[in-house]
Amino acid sequence: MSFQWTIVAAFLYAEIAIVLLLMIPFISPRTWNKLFKSRFLKSLGAQADIYFTVMIVVLVLFFFEAQSEYHHHGNLDVEMQQSMKMFRAQRNFYIAGFALFLWLVIRRLVTLISAQAVLLAVNEASMKQAQSATEAAQNLLKKSDNTKQNEGNSKTETLERDIKELKTELEKAQKGDSL
Repeated sequence: MSFQWTIVAAFLYAEIAIVLLLMIPFISPRTWNKLFKSRFLKSLGAQADIYFTVMIVVLVLFFFEAQSEYHHHGNLDVEMQQSMKMFRAQRNFYIAGFALFLWLVIRRLVTLISAQAVLLAVNEASMKQAQSATEAAQNLLKKSDNTKQNEGNSKTETLERDIKELKTELEKAQKGDSL
């Protein structure tokens, strides 16, 4: 394999390793989001976008070169040397194609993981807000019940005083009638 295709294959293997790393289930999206938002990756990200775009352009060129070689050596009535060239062209075609495909997959995975981390944070904040609202509502209901009980107690006390006063008046009236 020539040097250029060795580099493309190494890029493909690195992409496979990155995809496998991103798919590890016990690393939470929050952790990935913290890593993606770190200062180091942000400073690296500005420059890396340019480098990766150049690499994608190079991969596209290699892909088209491999495709043309693949079609150029596609005759069935050729000798063994032509068959080897055909095999290499096919191999290069698949390497370049999968490298391009995995690049798109990695970008999408990073986007989805970041979005999931944001959604988890929003969900957690909403749950905390809902819990505090529930606690506040329960406290208000308790205060309302206590106020109603206090009002009921004061009304009861007032009515009991009125009853006592009326009983005393009744007793006085009965004593006055009996005299």
